[in-house]
Amino acid sequence: MSKICDITGKRPRVGNNVSHSNIKTKRRFNPNLQKKRFYIPEEDKWIILKVSTTALRTINKNGISAVLKKARANGMTIK
Repeated sequence: MSKICDITGKRPRVGNNVSHSNIKTKRRFNPNLQKKRFYIPEEDKWIILKVSTTALRTINKNGISAVLKKARANGMTIK
């Protein structure tokens, strides 16, 4: 399962765990992704998106239709 947000395009980042003795080991910072169902009244259908929690806040603020329109304009392919 890919860990990429369908709306914002956020993906895992790479960093280091740093111990008390300053030894560094590689680690991944994964985005906080949630699978959510959204109803689109214009298309009269439900879609399932894997979105980050920041994208959820954007959807709550602007509405799913406006967010999908902007994402499709930026080249995202959403069913």
